[in-house]
Amino acid sequence: MDSTGLSRKFKSKSTTEPKGFPGMWQFPKDPNKCCIYRVPESLRRVNTEAYTPQLVIIGPLHHHMKSQALRSLGDITNTKSVGYLNVEANKKIYLAKFGERFDGNETIDSFRRTIKQEEERIRESYSESTTWIESSEFVEMILLDSVFILEFFRRNVFNIRGVKTGDPLIDEPCLRETINNDLTLLENQLPYFIIHNLFHPLFSSDFAFRRLIISCFGFKNKIGDDSNFSHFTDLARCVRVESLQGRAQREFKHFEHMLNADKLHSGGVKFEALEEKLSLEVRFENGVLKMPRLLIADSSEMTLRNIMALEQCHYPYTAYVSSYVTFLDYLIDTDKDVELLVEKGIIKNWIGQPSSVANMVNKLCLGTINNGSYYYDIADKVNAHYTNPLTRSKAILKRVYFGNMWIGTATVAATSLLLMTLVQTVASIIQVLQNA
Repeated sequence: MDSTGLSRKFKSKSTTEPKGFPGMWQFPKDPNKCCIYRVPESLRRVNTEAYTPQLVIIGPLHHHMKSQALRSLGDITNTKSVGYLNVEANKKIYLAKFGERFDGNETIDSFRRTIKQEEERIRESYSESTTWIESSEFVEMILLDSVFILEFFRRNVFNIRGVKTGDPLIDEPCLRETINNDLTLLENQLPYFIIHNLFHPLFSSDFAFRRLIISCFGFKNKIGDDSNFSHFTDLARCVRVESLQGRAQREFKHFEHMLNADKLHSGGVKFEALEEKLSLEVRFENGVLKMPRLLIADSSEMTLRNIMALEQCHYPYTAYVSSYVTFLDYLIDTDKDVELLVEKGIIKNWIGQPSSVANMVNKLCLGTINNGSYYYDIADKVNAHYTNPLTRSKAILKRVYFGNMWIGTATVAATSLLLMTLVQTVASIIQVLQNA
């Protein structure tokens, strides 16, 4: 459908009843059912690509981009649109293969009936109106996307590495990784309940399908069996939030400032890495700031941005991940801060120069609204320790006189020589007194 036809489609509907258009706000009957959002423009403008699917379009929020991709058909320089169309063709192949394994059309038709029964609830899961998508088209979209997700995960699990399958999404690691990343984008989600309702009856137990999903995202043993999540972005958040101990008893409060890591270290604050990855747990004990190991890889910014966008829209007053990133932002100002945290094992840098990490972290919070910090008490303790005169004096002595091996050795030697001279002087005075 071309742009004229698409606009005519919306106009013709608006003359009869308010059908809406892509991007139109929805005012749901039950706001509690809404869990999938368009990323706020204040966040999007900082890094548009972090929120945009690169290869696979899932759900209605980017559904209109399929029409745009069709209009660019034949333009192989528009690689993103070509990728969308290739994956759309792959979805139909996955659906056919899935049907062959599970009683053909009978199972597929039962899926359509289930989706149709849950259509209103599915539509209410989105912050934007989807009334511009006709019911039959909507049901088919959810069917294709749901089966694609299951087939993609299943093929990843059962594929023997190095054995060609004929499926580019499995055979080419870069495409496979791109799909994995696309499936965690906030705007690229299906509500988890419909995926679960469709597929868990096909597995040997209620938890088998759930464990497949969790394992494919690399979260095995990272989340409880009774943990609830609304979609895959929410799953990525849930894994991190569940690492916090006693979070129900903690409040979110603002704190005014905290110095960067290099200055804190110079002032006597020590740093130590906690072994647990994907954790948000931060502790300050006996002058030591203990933080979880954080891997900074190519996809880290995308993952954190989408979780933070979800928190801005859905969890604004319990934004644990955003709070952790803000705390990290206080610690990192320059390359020296990154180098120190890498040296201490708190950051594992896979993206190159320390400046790349500093730039990434410093931009993550741009456009967000800060409703208080989960780590306000940690910041207060760190500030109090840093401003303690005794702590600063010890730190200065250590830095000036024991900054490295040579200075430390010279300091010890000079101190020893001074003590020996003093002892010799006292002994000489005692001897003179005895002879007097």
